[in-house]
Amino acid sequence: MIEIRRSVERGLADHGWLRSFHSFSFADYHDPAHMGFGPLRVINEDRVEPGRGFGAHGHRDMEIVSYVLEGSLAHRDSMGNGSVLKPGDVQRMSAGTGVTHSEYNGSQTEPVHFLQIWIEPEARGIAPGYEETHIGPEEKRGRLRLIASPDGREGSVTLHQDASLYASLLDGDEAVQFRQRPGRRTYVHVVRGSARVNGRALEAGDALKIDGEDEVRVDGARSAELLLFDLP
Repeated sequence: MIEIRRSVERGLADHGWLRSFHSFSFADYHDPAHMGFGPLRVINEDRVEPGRGFGAHGHRDMEIVSYVLEGSLAHRDSMGNGSVLKPGDVQRMSAGTGVTHSEYNGSQTEPVHFLQIWIEPEARGIAPGYEETHIGPEEKRGRLRLIASPDGREGSVTLHQDASLYASLLDGDEAVQFRQRPGRRTYVHVVRGSARVNGRALEAGDALKIDGEDEVRVDGARSAELLLFDLP
């Protein structure tokens, strides 16, 4: 099974200070046909105006990954963590039994552009946790760089789920392949630029759901940045 999810088909919430595209059903955007893909539940592409953001609010039983593309994202939470994320930073917050956090644009002059990703954990009621790392562009150039995994290998942040997340920067003749294990599924989200995934042409914001294929191949890229999810 191969299914394209086009950028223009996503849900959109435009609050003036926030412009957010929803790949899956979220908040006021209800789409029974796109409730998630395996444990992948949310990919929101957010642009937040300078000095604005999400006030303190609560979550439970979700792995929340933030991936900053441009600008700075200021984070605070009830576990005592506080940081300002920049492009290349990857943050994982396990909401577990309950956590409160806020996310604000860390600049008073420039917008922030980031992805917020939610992955359902393998078990409910785990202890809340927090982790962040920096993975620079040179580590993602021309390859699939692991940025989140169940065991935190290769310097990735740790997920409480049998899911792995890779990031890649590709251009021109650069190409990557990913071997899909039996019984697994793959979700490829093009963040910026354009690329072909298993022969399908994708633009920024487009995604491809892949199930039952032996291999995922990405080529034909033009200034592309993409995320690849290996999911149960």
